[in-house]
Amino acid sequence: MMKTTLLTILLLVVSNIFMTVAWYGHLKLHDLGIMKNWPLFAVILLSWGVALLEYCFMIPANKMGFSGNGGPFTLMQLKVIQEVITLTVFTLIAMFFFSGEKLHWNHIAAFVCLVGAVWFVFMPAK
Repeated sequence: MMKTTLLTILLLVVSNIFMTVAWYGHLKLHDLGIMKNWPLFAVILLSWGVALLEYCFMIPANKMGFSGNGGPFTLMQLKVIQEVITLTVFTLIAMFFFSGEKLHWNHIAAFVCLVGAVWFVFMPAK
């Protein structure tokens, strides 16, 4: 079960890297002058191509991680884990690839709240 847990989380991390690149990567490419004159439809098509890779990791993660398929997580737990991973991946990419973005105290406070959300979603319901 531990192997499935770790593989599910790893797949979710990889999928969220692709999704963050699909959603925000074109902004960095524009800043670098690579996509400065691209029409919007071309940017959308490129982003869709990258997002397809996201689905190639997200769907198996959810399928194998879901308790209804023998995995370790309920649907609610999968969603909360995915959201925490999404914001963590986004924050790391924003800080390292977008030089104007900084991590402030309120962002850290928000992450503490997210950790609380994970704790709550894993608490047994009574």
